Amino acid sequence: MNGAILLLGSGVLFILAYIFYGRFIERLFGMDPSRTTPAHTQRDDIDFIPTRPSILFGHHFASIAGAGPIVGPILAAQFGWAAVVLWVILGCIFIGAFHDFSVLFLSVRHKGRSIGSIIESLMGYSGRIMFLLFCLLALILVVAQFTYLVVGTFLGVPAVATASLLFIAVAAVFGIFVYRLKVNFVVSSLIFVPITFGCVAVGVYFPLDLSSLLGCSVATARILWTIILLIYCYAASVLPVWILLQPRDYLNSYLLYAMIILGVAGICVAMPEIQLPAFAGWSVPDPRSGVSQPLFPMLFVIIACGACSGFHALVASGTTSKQLANERHVRPVAYGGMLVEGILAVISLIAVAWMSNADYLKALQSGNEVSLFANGISRFTLTLGVPAQTGMVFISLALAAFLMTTLDTATRLARFVWQELLLPAGNYGEPEDMKKLPTSAVWRTLSNRHCATALPVLTVALLLLGTGTNGLWPVFASANQLLAALSLLGVSMWLMKRGKPVMIALLPMIFMIATSGSALYNMFMNNLNLWQNKGFSAGGVLTLATGVLLIMAFALIVFGVRKLMQKNDK
Repeated sequence: MNGAILLLGSGVLFILAYIFYGRFIERLFGMDPSRTTPAHTQRDDIDFIPTRPSILFGHHFASIAGAGPIVGPILAAQFGWAAVVLWVILGCIFIGAFHDFSVLFLSVRHKGRSIGSIIESLMGYSGRIMFLLFCLLALILVVAQFTYLVVGTFLGVPAVATASLLFIAVAAVFGIFVYRLKVNFVVSSLIFVPITFGCVAVGVYFPLDLSSLLGCSVATARILWTIILLIYCYAASVLPVWILLQPRDYLNSYLLYAMIILGVAGICVAMPEIQLPAFAGWSVPDPRSGVSQPLFPMLFVIIACGACSGFHALVASGTTSKQLANERHVRPVAYGGMLVEGILAVISLIAVAWMSNADYLKALQSGNEVSLFANGISRFTLTLGVPAQTGMVFISLALAAFLMTTLDTATRLARFVWQELLLPAGNYGEPEDMKKLPTSAVWRTLSNRHCATALPVLTVALLLLGTGTNGLWPVFASANQLLAALSLLGVSMWLMKRGKPVMIALLPMIFMIATSGSALYNMFMNNLNLWQNKGFSAGGVLTLATGVLLIMAFALIVFGVRKLMQKNDK
């Protein structure tokens, strides 16, 4: 199989899905361009603000992508390239993109509320609290894991650190130009997009290496970068969306588009032959630990963001729905954004699939999937006349942009979830609801956006600086997929309540529960054995984490099934 044919074939299927299946979903849900969206009705210029679809797509895509569609397919390629491609294409079209579309649509129809608040209207107050607690734990894992990855990128490629910090300043100025000085959007883009790419060049010539600059150890530099990034996360969460989060994601999206275009062009010109086996077996040994991994459920958990991801529900209903100017933008932003992520997942697979199986497994032992991706794509872009080192640095910088946009969005979402947890039954933080809420100093303090941000950030700091992140990725991935299943459960209930065909959401939900639940249970049992045989430090923390997630997920599924059966009886 040729990599270029595989990529182009996947692209054609995604385009057809967007045109035909995307339109079918629009009709099913009843998309209405004449309805006024929450971005207009609840505009506060902090979280709610009508946004151009091009800017919103950039924010949404950059936030949902992260490292998932890159790390997942590269890790899962050990099962065989055909297995990866089938899950990415079918999962993306019929589960992931549908999931993202439906959650964004439901959030817009529910006044920009999060998926957690929508759950209350379907499962009751207890269901909402359980779901929000699950979301908060998942978001803390996201912020911790992605902070760890960003710090590692800063340490490994100091040019990325320089460019990333410059991006933040440039984005803030862009936001002021567009929203306060009212400079024409196109003119502002023509000025600031080149400046954004210029930051890449500055980073190459002036890499910010804290170890050399301060004369400290790598371990100390890691701690300093962790603190700096968490301070940035705090600021990105509490500042108005127009001054940092939205413009930074929009400008960074051009880096991401450029990376994808380079990857597609490089693969089409280089036309690499795929060397990895199409199918490596129903069970393969992990090249790092040697432990046997079954294709089911691990393939469907390892590849999350490239096929389906629960984190997308938090982005769609947390920040994107509050900025959507018109319902007609739901399909291009949500469904289209997920399909573009699917293309990135296929590119990521091809970035390692040209290697022999022995070389791939040996490279995988290094534990740096981001470097494998950058090396593979820079190899292809050599055919375009791009020097390997230049391509490597640019791709690493673009990947850092992916990670940073997911990081700051996840922190803001954690703030939203914390604030919603404090609201009594039937209250969602809307202006009319806020008048009925407790006025005690304690409630006002805990629900304040500064406190609501500080608490999750401090929890992440304790996790990173106290225990590290060993073993967090598989727990995060399983929790992420289980979150998608729970979101699809809510969508199923919404469809049933309105007498619409429910199997389109129910079947994907059952599949996601089966895969993610099995993976989480396996991790619980493995870590429990480690705890019993080697002590709490070996597996105690992950045993407790996976156990809590399983209990909450089981309770939510019971709530949901009972509600579905009640509606069915009627």
